[in-house]
Amino acid sequence: MMRIAVNMRLVLPGRMDGIGWFAYETTRRLVASHPEHRFLLLFDRPCTALTSPEADEGMRKMMSAKNVETMILCPQARHPVLWRMFFELSVPMALRRWKADIYLTPDGMMPLKPQVKTLCVIHDINFEHSPDNLIPSHQRYMTHYFPRFAKSATRVATVSEFSKSDIAATYGVDAGRIDVVYDGAHSHYRPHSEAEKEATRQRFTGGNPYLIFISTILKRKNLAGLLKAFDKVKDDDRRGLKLLVVGSRVWWQDELKEAYDTMHHRSDVIMLGRAEPDDLAALLSASEMLVYPSLFEGFGIPILEAMYAETAVVCSNTTSMPEVGGDAVEYVDPASPDDIARGIRKVLDHSRRNALIERGREQRRTFSWDRTADLLWQSVERIMQSR
Repeated sequence: MMRIAVNMRLVLPGRMDGIGWFAYETTRRLVASHPEHRFLLLFDRPCTALTSPEADEGMRKMMSAKNVETMILCPQARHPVLWRMFFELSVPMALRRWKADIYLTPDGMMPLKPQVKTLCVIHDINFEHSPDNLIPSHQRYMTHYFPRFAKSATRVATVSEFSKSDIAATYGVDAGRIDVVYDGAHSHYRPHSEAEKEATRQRFTGGNPYLIFISTILKRKNLAGLLKAFDKVKDDDRRGLKLLVVGSRVWWQDELKEAYDTMHHRSDVIMLGRAEPDDLAALLSASEMLVYPSLFEGFGIPILEAMYAETAVVCSNTTSMPEVGGDAVEYVDPASPDDIARGIRKVLDHSRRNALIERGREQRRTFSWDRTADLLWQSVERIMQSR
């Protein structure tokens, strides 16, 4: 029997981002698939999974499993000073007290001297290539500690071959110590009926067709480039096309603010903010296409979610995105609003859009949370077999 401690601090019902979903979807599968092992789930605040109406049945089942224990550590780790206290003091103490064999950290953060074998999941290192994407204190923490995390971990897991190569080259880590486990898509994402799609359009755009952009709004997500491209598309639009922007507004300054403020068709942009999973799935399915012109991605989960929703995708031809999209998306140069506009116009054609959707049905079979969990467990087994 192994005793596996898992960092679950980003698993917050109703408020999870991509890494939180990764932690939840993989851990609940590991817990269910390996009842012969013990799991300690580490939180930095009381977990509401058993009481929150936003927690699904899978979360409740995981939290109440016989082979699961939970522990709440202090402090609540929400900025760099508290990150250091949480990971350098509280986590090592918990690992010693529980006599853990392995520490699994889905958000890449860990003690520098954990005293147990560690599997560190580093989704990407975008902060190494775009130093102005994060607030300065977070940027300093990431660039100072993540190279050390990668070198201190027994093994590293990541979500694409692109990220594996990037981590190995940037940090000088042996590629043989890095495992690719990919990402999956939430079961909420599915094709909706025409009646459901029309109801969604009526609710959010007054019945108008729309493009959708889904992401926490950060500089590297390149919403500025999309706004400029949408303005160009609207210049010859006769369908009343809208652009729905779904995601929390973390960064709204410099070229993004300027791009929005100077738009000719700003009234056709709808800022929805964060959406609940059911609404997000409906919005994605009812859209004409997902437009995802990100400058840097370790994976690009919205691309996969769109394939499960059977929605066409226009995305960047950079970093991991061609690895995820295969031949099932329309690629554009994210640095060129003209090229983004070209890609949008091309996919507005029904035949092209339907062809991409059909290819997406095949491409999506490469990625699932079941496969992710299986690959992650293979990493755990490699750790236990290593000296």
